[in-house]
Amino acid sequence: MTGSTTLATVLVVDDEPQIVRALRINLSARGYKVITAHDGAAALRAVADTKPDVVVLDLGLPDMDGNEVIAGLRGWTTVPIIVLSARSDSPDKVQALDAGADDYVTKPFGMDELLARLRAAVRRSSVSTSDGVDAVVTTDAFTIDLAAKKAERDGHEVHLTKTEWGVLELLVRNRGRLVSQKQLLREVWGPTYENETHYLRVYLAQLRRKLEREPSRPQHLLTEPGMGYRFEL
Repeated sequence: MTGSTTLATVLVVDDEPQIVRALRINLSARGYKVITAHDGAAALRAVADTKPDVVVLDLGLPDMDGNEVIAGLRGWTTVPIIVLSARSDSPDKVQALDAGADDYVTKPFGMDELLARLRAAVRRSSVSTSDGVDAVVTTDAFTIDLAAKKAERDGHEVHLTKTEWGVLELLVRNRGRLVSQKQLLREVWGPTYENETHYLRVYLAQLRRKLEREPSRPQHLLTEPGMGYRFEL
């Protein structure tokens, strides 16, 4: 397809210039708007800034594995992700799909096949890729960057453990909604921990000390006694 009508915006993430050039030419000629990123960090930022309709992602990036990019995106967006990779082994495909990819195309690939998969991904793409949650969420005390998986307070990065981040991310993604104790324990620790509510008291206290201005009187990381927790701006 040629002409002025834009079908969708596609972010191509690949560090091979020939692949990027071929995709840009072929997709642009068919009415897609093409954005490119050459490493994982740039990809995460590009999705947050431009909110593409589809991401075409190589797994072998210079700064991080493509599966880390998928995991980072799935922390806050449902944008369709098509993996385009030279890794053809079944375990690699399973790992990418388990991380949250929607489709997997092996290099070398046929352009017609990729275009067909891209059209299918565009059809599945929701109107809003962020589900109402921005990649960067700012309160009067701290800032959470869901794409980069970072927290800042007073302009300085706050070190959070993997578990602390898991709790915080789940609460921020469900901003304004009660997240039950069981849901937090199940999603962050696993299904065998659903009754270990003391874990939550410990980790919420740690998060409040690191992020809230007055940890004893939290304004954002709130407790609903006996039920769960809630994040509010």
